Amino acid sequence: MTAVRKLFDAADIAKRLDELSREIAAALPRDVLVIGLLTGSFMLVADLLRALNTAGMTPDVGFMRLSSYGKGRESTRRVELIGDVPDVAGRTVLLVDDIVDTGRTQAFARQLLGGCGAARVAACMLLDKPTRREVEVTTEFVGFTIDDLFVVGYGIDYAGQYRHLPYIGTID
Repeated sequence: MTAVRKLFDAADIAKRLDELSREIAAALPRDVLVIGLLTGSFMLVADLLRALNTAGMTPDVGFMRLSSYGKGRESTRRVELIGDVPDVAGRTVLLVDDIVDTGRTQAFARQLLGGCGAARVAACMLLDKPTRREVEVTTEFVGFTIDDLFVVGYGIDYAGQYRHLPYIGTID
């Protein structure tokens, strides 16, 4: 396994999620439908749901699986839905993903959810890499803004490895 240089440890992430949950609670309905994008967001969704509960919210949860990376370090620039879309008709949805990079996945997911009848779609991304943006998107809730680094950990993988790490780091 390659060495991982830590960027944000578990305490940094927990602190930021507490802050984000208060921002989300002030802006969205208590019963927001949280839609996590698999597989990268699974740790984030679990921790965010607990933080939202502490902030007084009672969110529902669902998941969608989208793919644009495969096993590489670069996006294929083609986003595909794998499986079904949860029932979002008439709901306020909080789209949750690990990272916004090119913006293609978030734009695709927002359009898909809107087309399935979501009343409103807001986005929460743990990491934002604005220098990589190819499609203009608005992310209402951002955990951390980072440079153009390849990151792993806290659900984010490289070729199926490193998801288990409780922190976010970079590999060279």
